[in-house]
Amino acid sequence: MHAWRGHSFGSPEILVWEEVDDPPLAEGEVRIEVAASAINFPDVLFTAGTHQVRPTPPFIPGFEVAGVVVESREPSLPPGARVAATLPGSGGYATRVIAGPRTTYALPDGMPFEDGAALTITYQTGHLALHRRAGLQPGDTVLVHAGAGGVGSAAIQLAKAAGATVIATAGGHEKVAICRALGADVAIDYRSEDFVAAVKDLTSGRGADIVFDPVGGDAFDRSTKCIAFEGRILVIGFASGHFPAARANHLLVKNYAVIGFYWGTYSRAEPALTRRVQDELYALYGRGAIKPLISSARPMAEARAAMSAVASRATTGKVVLTNTR
Repeated sequence: MHAWRGHSFGSPEILVWEEVDDPPLAEGEVRIEVAASAINFPDVLFTAGTHQVRPTPPFIPGFEVAGVVVESREPSLPPGARVAATLPGSGGYATRVIAGPRTTYALPDGMPFEDGAALTITYQTGHLALHRRAGLQPGDTVLVHAGAGGVGSAAIQLAKAAGATVIATAGGHEKVAICRALGADVAIDYRSEDFVAAVKDLTSGRGADIVFDPVGGDAFDRSTKCIAFEGRILVIGFASGHFPAARANHLLVKNYAVIGFYWGTYSRAEPALTRRVQDELYALYGRGAIKPLISSARPMAEARAAMSAVASRATTGKVVLTNTR
């Protein structure tokens, strides 16, 4: 097999395309010929050595794939099965991967591999954070930051599917238009508009019931100024590169909660739950309520350039790498 491997930490340019041995298959595992591998912003952090999970070189980035089972030691996933898989230990930027039964999902009939790869981690994150952690209810007002990004675009669709009113923020007219196309009731260009004032105005001063924040930094700090009584701020990530600090006295006086969410912990600790969530995501996809926003599908050979584009925030939604089968 071949894979993009990092022998040190740094920018995507440190990755090298090289031949590596196929690892042995353990009981219950499947070997998947990768048709599509989705890029996530954490892949950039993983490669730089700044992610929560710091790999030991040499490493292969990539946490989401879809493809065909070519070898199996799991009866429920025979050779020829079309599947998607999440890889808690990474390894997706390759021609083949090994996945376990707890995080491998049979693709619905007719689902393209690109959608299959893009409809796992970011959508599980959005669903679990909004429903499990924040207790989303129909009629809630949800403020989604970075709404045109991978996890933000998923959150917009999932919140709308649950009957929420969605206010999204994004940088620039093009990304604002994408948020509206995804279903956001209101989209705000944070570069030229004050989202705090807009949220207060749109909610008659009450504020947002839920803030979905994959950005951190100033976005988090300002969100505390427009959170509703008994509201919930979901800490999803730190795309800004700045880790905010919640002020305990402010939490006390305003009676809101700051709630962390990290997909990797749920994947390990609650695999049955993540599987149920994935089944629900497939059902929502089948009804047309959600669909991954894939801005581009690029050959696996262009992984470094594609990652650099994601790192520079020049992309929207998800970028997917494809292998020729």
